[in-house]
Amino acid sequence: MSGAFTHHGGALAAATRHFGGGDWLDLSTGINPVPWPGAIEADWQRLPEREALAALEEAAAAHFGVAAQYCCAVPGSEMALRLIGQWAGRGAYRWPAYRTHAAAFPDGAAAEGPEGRRAFLLANPNNPDGRITPAEPLRAWHDDLAARDGWLVVDEAFADATPEVSVAGRVGAWPRLIVLRSFGKFFGLAGLRLGFVLGPGPVVAMLRAILGDWPLGAGALAAGVAAYRDTPWIAGARRDLAARAGRMDELMAAHGFKARGACPHFRLIEGAQDLFDRLARHRILTRPFDYDPHWLRLGIPAAQADWRRLDEALGDG
Repeated sequence: MSGAFTHHGGALAAATRHFGGGDWLDLSTGINPVPWPGAIEADWQRLPEREALAALEEAAAAHFGVAAQYCCAVPGSEMALRLIGQWAGRGAYRWPAYRTHAAAFPDGAAAEGPEGRRAFLLANPNNPDGRITPAEPLRAWHDDLAARDGWLVVDEAFADATPEVSVAGRVGAWPRLIVLRSFGKFFGLAGLRLGFVLGPGPVVAMLRAILGDWPLGAGALAAGVAAYRDTPWIAGARRDLAARAGRMDELMAAHGFKARGACPHFRLIEGAQDLFDRLARHRILTRPFDYDPHWLRLGIPAAQADWRRLDEALGDG
């Protein structure tokens, strides 16, 4: 299996080179296939004002349920993860997870808990298996780390669809908690490269010093404010994602696969070692894993034509 497909999702150029061109359906990323539809107006001739950044952070913080003073906007949470890994010190990360988690702590190790490290990083909901970690073990890990001046880092890139699993509201009350949030996955606009770090004063100050006076472009500032204030769309997107995930479970079961996970952005199936190539022949791109060739992660379709296409490809065995 080519590393172009197992390192990250979204490798459409590599898929075209390897399998040929055509009308590809990309189910490899877990990004909401129905993006926020709002139109934005941005002044591309002026440097963004500080007030625009503050407005974005206030709107995002209200959405996350945290005080704005703990919210720092960043040009993508992936970059922020790497910065926090360098700053926090020797850490561990729960595996399986994003590739970036291992990259954030290159001298660290995969573990199921902090195990004496200075930091512990995990995703919640987890990627790729959609596992949800309740608040109780997170609090226990936080307290263990806090007793050693360490940090619990929770990557909530997929938490917008299931806000009940988030611990963003504990930032500040849990003094050694850092939470990362992604804009692009839930709002379906990953190319905007917008994310947030929620943390106490020293974390926010460190990031602001590194990112400087203009961390985001005018488009990200304008889109972020408008989208986070669009509460009717947010409520509808949560309902739609949940409904489509349920439909995906039914479709997988109809073809003999058991879907794993509680994250409505994607499903992980096992016993799928030949399925990546089969779907790719139908120009459907999914996410395989070099560390477990039996796993395959699929994003959730939206359009009826895409559901039919996936159904037919799964049945062409």
